[in-house]
Amino acid sequence: MLGFVERISVSPLFVGRGAELATLTKALKRAGEGLPQALLVGGEAGVGKTRLLEEFQCSAGAAATVAVGGCLEVGAEGLPYAPFATLLRRLHHELGSELEAAAEGHESSLARLLPDFGEAAPESHDEFARARLFEHTALLFERLAAERTLVLAVEDLHWSDRSTRELLAYLIRTLQQARVVILGTYRSDDLHRRHPVRPYLAELERLRTVQRLELPRLAQREVARQLVGIMRPSVPDRDLVNRIYARSEGNPFFVEELAVSYQQCPRGLTDSLRDLLLVRVEALPEDTQGILRVLAVGGSAVEHGLLAAVTGLPEDELADNLRTAVGANIIQPSADCDGYRFRHALVREAVSDDLMPGERSRINRRYATALAADPALVCRDQATARLADYWYHAHDAARALPAALDAGREARRRNAFAEQLGMLERAIELWDDVPEEVLRSVRAYDWAEETYPPGACDPGLRSEECDRLRLIDVLAEATVAARLSGEHDRGLRFVKRALRIVDEEQDPDRAAWFLMQRGRATRYNNGAPMTEDVRHALRLLEGRGPSAVLADTLNRWACDGMLGEATRDHLETAARAAAIAREVGARSTEVHAQLTLGMLHAAFGEYEEGARVLDEVSQQAGETDDIDLLCRIHINLSSYHLQLGRGRTAVAAGRKGLALVRRNGMTAYNGTIMLGNLAESLMYLGELDEAGRLLEEELFGAGQDAHLDFLKRLRGDLALLRGDTAKAAEYLAAASGSRTAWQPQKFLPTSSLAVRVAGRTGRFAEARAALLAVLDHGLAPGHEREVWELLTHAAAAEADAYGLPAMEPDRARTLERIRRAAAGLTRGLPLFAAWARLLEAELARAERRDTPADWLAAAEALRVSEQPYPRALALLRAAEALAVAGEREQASAAAAAAAELAEHQGDVQLAHLVRQLIERARLRPAEVAEPAGAPAVTGAASAGPAAEEPAPAFGLTRREQDVLRLVALGWTNRQIATELYISPKTASVHVSNILAKLEVAGRGEAAAMAHRLHLVPA
Repeated sequence: MLGFVERISVSPLFVGRGAELATLTKALKRAGEGLPQALLVGGEAGVGKTRLLEEFQCSAGAAATVAVGGCLEVGAEGLPYAPFATLLRRLHHELGSELEAAAEGHESSLARLLPDFGEAAPESHDEFARARLFEHTALLFERLAAERTLVLAVEDLHWSDRSTRELLAYLIRTLQQARVVILGTYRSDDLHRRHPVRPYLAELERLRTVQRLELPRLAQREVARQLVGIMRPSVPDRDLVNRIYARSEGNPFFVEELAVSYQQCPRGLTDSLRDLLLVRVEALPEDTQGILRVLAVGGSAVEHGLLAAVTGLPEDELADNLRTAVGANIIQPSADCDGYRFRHALVREAVSDDLMPGERSRINRRYATALAADPALVCRDQATARLADYWYHAHDAARALPAALDAGREARRRNAFAEQLGMLERAIELWDDVPEEVLRSVRAYDWAEETYPPGACDPGLRSEECDRLRLIDVLAEATVAARLSGEHDRGLRFVKRALRIVDEEQDPDRAAWFLMQRGRATRYNNGAPMTEDVRHALRLLEGRGPSAVLADTLNRWACDGMLGEATRDHLETAARAAAIAREVGARSTEVHAQLTLGMLHAAFGEYEEGARVLDEVSQQAGETDDIDLLCRIHINLSSYHLQLGRGRTAVAAGRKGLALVRRNGMTAYNGTIMLGNLAESLMYLGELDEAGRLLEEELFGAGQDAHLDFLKRLRGDLALLRGDTAKAAEYLAAASGSRTAWQPQKFLPTSSLAVRVAGRTGRFAEARAALLAVLDHGLAPGHEREVWELLTHAAAAEADAYGLPAMEPDRARTLERIRRAAAGLTRGLPLFAAWARLLEAELARAERRDTPADWLAAAEALRVSEQPYPRALALLRAAEALAVAGEREQASAAAAAAAELAEHQGDVQLAHLVRQLIERARLRPAEVAEPAGAPAVTGAASAGPAAEEPAPAFGLTRREQDVLRLVALGWTNRQIATELYISPKTASVHVSNILAKLEVAGRGEAAAMAHRLHLVPA
């Protein structure tokens, strides 16, 4: 089928075959232990059998000698022994005289396989001649395998001759002690029912030493990685990945060819690829090809009854032609209906593209006529959409438009918004081609969104015309479908067209509705708030009385405030929106507004009232089938509970929400933010493995771009927890400067990550700059948890930078700004009060006046948190302070508790700091730590400022302590040498020893650690 094709672009990335490569590697290892292995690797043409073999050969390296031979397509039975001649020739080239020595005594027999062995013996026609050849070949390989592991690979067994198959089977059965791996590959789609290789493979599979592997097609995520490798340095967009995956169905060869095809022929197939796909089809009888042409037009799968009705052939004749196509592995019975489908979508596409335009239209009309006459010919849930598709491709606009609208309604009822959008786009496309009398007969679209003004008629229309279908209403429904399927750019096109049609003075409600949709789409495109469109809509609605559109517009105004700089006006607006929606009976809009209202109450610290409203919203969630509303409820509830430190409740809400979007095919609408909320909640609880798996998912769809920065920031958080600071910095750079950077829920956590990354790498000036950028911008209400964390991390960075000359300017002013910012935050919840205690302790450490009691009090207060991190940090600081104060038993208990919490959180860096402290201060946490939970360590006496001399347990000599003191002041090696009366070389040696003992990468980190652990005088 594939034959020889010049590869224009092959992906350097080897994707999707990790399990199969591992199986081959294990087989190689077992063979090296004297257990011979045989593997049969199958798969359709182009699925990657040869690439797998190449990667295995590279990975085998010096562990084995690999020889590969391929069967040739010469006649029905191939060329006798061709693969063995090839692999012997390659072994001769690689091993030379060693192969000749192994063949000694049997050269004349083996010369029948490889003439390089010399003159073949005269032909012998006795019954044992072939047996001797087989035996001598097996003996040759046994001798070669005595000194090495030998891999013998025979490719393309579907073209093999009988002699090759029998020799291969003989070797598999005979080589029982040799260190040999025998591989065979074959195209499963070439093995028709009467192919001689089918029973041959079944017989081999019965042997104990034989494994059979079938290579599947690639998943969409793997296709995306393959395309990244092909198209470097550019990166394919999601739309291109979606299109290529749909057309290739995951076949790696077709992915490569389509990647080139999209550059040369974006809409169709290149001539070379089309010819390649049609080779086997054109080898079939003409009658069978005619059936395949009809089948190709019918869709991805066609029921037998429908195919019979369209072709009009007698049953026996139709069955014979179908049997021929099935036997040739061109088509196969479909799994989900009593019908047939092409084995690969690209073959169907090539057959369809080969039709004349008029021929394709006639076949589609025959399908449409047959299905309209008897809808029971197909599955009930497919009839409407299939009929619309057939009429559309038959170019019958008068029938196609009503059918497309009916299919759109059906898709919406099943929450298949992307499919609904496709049908509505067709209706809009056909609108101008449909006669006026047909449009008058089409019933109005039953509107899905209660906020859209459905009953308003244009002035001058007679009352009986009010139910008539209008283009403006179809554009409105398409706008909503585009939003719910994540296609915001397409939705924006519908909105712009509608705003050109609608008259603001005559129809202000409808104009206001479209303005709101424009604001939503624009916000997804560039991240900007909807302010101008909302204001414009409110001006149009002013003085017109209560309506669902007014309630929705007011709610959007309040919602923008909730996401940005919330004020009491936004809270009052949300309450008014809920009241108006209740008055006009717009139930979904009422719940939307209540959700906004509850979140705003919480933002202003009114937690009891917020909880009451959100509890009502949660109860009402089970009473609605509005998927858009349900998604928003779960998104906001997961954020709300995490904001208050209820990690487990946030995880439960996130799981429900993610299941909801996946079940309804809405990942392209809000899958990113839902997945991110769940991953963030899991990370909060220390469930890093599950969070990591979620963050590795690739979400496809145009609607994802608005929140990709969210996932990138979370990946940065995860990398930092796992100790990979460089990767965290990479993700931080990718997440910064996003289109939605104006939202505090975005820039606060991103700034916190920037502070932590800079602090851990000793770039304290950058940490300070990240903090001051946030404080200069101003702190919005409703994000107390993120602000407390940011201020605490910033204070910790200032404490770690204590004594560094470059950080002294503005140091006091920065600490004062942190205090002023904290003074304006609420402490009404136990969690926030606990963070406040931790911040106060860090500020005290930054001024070298912290005591063990400060840290122990913070640790005790943080018991209320479900998040391990802040309490682990407080306990580590307490252990440091207690160790310096000489309270070793108390320090050991605090260190043990910190280690346990850091391990539970998965915080590699924090766990490393705890281990450093335990080892250098020679603490004994195992002797004093309580087995369950964190130990009670609150009874330690307060200690004064740290002593000036560090504990000898830290392993630094007195001279190294002197050098470290000067390093912490930012001195160079030459300055240190001058101060201590030593040579610069000796100073350099001391600095190297200090870095090694402290296990840090540079002088900045050494200085930070020296100040944090009080290794130098304050």
